[in-house]
Formats: sequence, C-alpha cells, structure tokens
Amino acid sequence: MDDEIYLLRDKERDEVEVYDVTTYQLLRCLTVPNCSCGVTDMTICGHYRCVYIGDYGVECVHRLGLDDGATTQWPVNDQPHGLSVNKAHNVLVTCRRVRKIKEFSSDGNLLRELTLPGDVINPWHAIRLASGEFIVCHGGEEDTVRGVSKISADGRHIVHSQRGSATGQYYKPRHLAVDNNEFVFVVDQNNGRVTLLSPTLNNIRQVVSSNQLKGYRHRLCFDLQRRRLYVTDNEWLLGTSGQVVVFSV
Repeated sequence: MDDEIYLLRDKERDEVEVYDVTTYQLLRCLTVPNCSCGVTDMTICGHYRCVYIGDYGVECVHRLGLDDGATTQWPVNDQPHGLSVNKAHNVLVTCRRVRKIKEFSSDGNLLRELTLPGDVINPWHAIRLASGEFIVCHGGEEDTVRGVSKISADGRHIVHSQRGSATGQYYKPRHLAVDNNEFVFVVDQNNGRVTLLSPTLNNIRQVVSSNQLKGYRHRLCFDLQRRRLYVTDNEWLLGTSGQVVVFSV
C-alpha cells in the first residue's frame, strides 16, 4: 500500500518492517504492543488504512492504524492462522483447529462464523471471492486429505477442489493469493513451490519451483498493479533467518 511493502517478522519488538516498493530499502519499523511470540499472519486494509496481525499465543488479532499509529486488539477465542480482508473491508480469520472461518468488522465485532465441510481438515488460509465463495488451502503432512478447495458462500459445500500429494498437487499448502480474474496462487511449504490454478482449480503452471528457494515457504502476496509475487523464504538455524523473494508473473 502507498508504494510500500509491509513485512511481518517474528521477534520481540518492531514486528512490522516497512520497505520501499522500488528500492526495497527499509523505511521504518512499526511496533505492535503486547504481541506474543505466536504471530501467524498479517494482512492490510487500504480502506481503513490499518494492518491486522494474527496472534495464536493469546488468540487475538492486533490492529495497527497506519496514519495515527493507534493499536488495539480483539479476541478471536480460537487460535488464528490465516488472515485476509474481503470486499466489505471485514477481516476473515481462519481458525485451523476448529475448522472455522470467522468474519470480524474492523473494530473486532464478530459478524459470523462458518464451519467448513468435514473433509476440509486443518485449514490454513481462506480468501473470499467476489462471488461470495471462498478459496481455502488445507491439510498437513499427516492428513490424508490436503489441497485447495472452493467452498460455497454459506461454507457448507465444496464447489471445486484439487487434492493429493502427487506431482503438481500438495503436501502442505499454507497460503493463498488471488488475482483480479480469480486465478489462484498456492504456496506449498513442504513441496517448496508455488502453483497457479484456474478459477475452477485446474493446474495452469508452476510459478516457482523448489530449486528457486532454499528455505520454508510459508507466505506469499501478489501485487496486482506490478504483477509481482512476493514469497517468504525462511531458514531455521539458530533462531530464524530468511528473505523475501520477488518474482514477475
């Protein structure tokens, strides 16, 4: 937003780093008070000009105003994992353990919660489409069902899905991005790649292969205006080290 890139780091203070979108120079750091060591995801809202950060350590979402620096937090009452903002400028919080998507207003009022179908196990991240349907990535290495599903607007039915761990499918799909034509980017942590899917979740191509990155691929973000895909590439050594790799798509 505003030609700036916002990067969430898992550390004790100055959790959000802000970079110039052209030079990639660090511009400033934003401190989020009362953040635990359990930050999970971040999303930004241009309408309300704020950043939301999921914190499973205290089961809440932190809200940071970008103009006034005001910080608040509100309870999720479940561990939050993926965050996204829908067209109504509300926050969608994916709660993996209870298989729910919770929708909150910008000031933290719970508007509704959806329980996902029974075979959508361990959902990590969800994005609501203009149609009202949801794209959800789900499943881990120990789950027999894992992949990406399009869910009906009421959360009850699977409309399309792509599943399995064979070539071109998934091992641990962790995060999503959707372009303006509803094509879907999926980052697969354990297979180490990013895949592009059609709106009906058919394979288009592999955007990022496993040999282009060297660490854990947990998150991605798509810049529609510049056609850039930002992918985190984290290594777990003595603590956490990593980088963001930028791809033109």
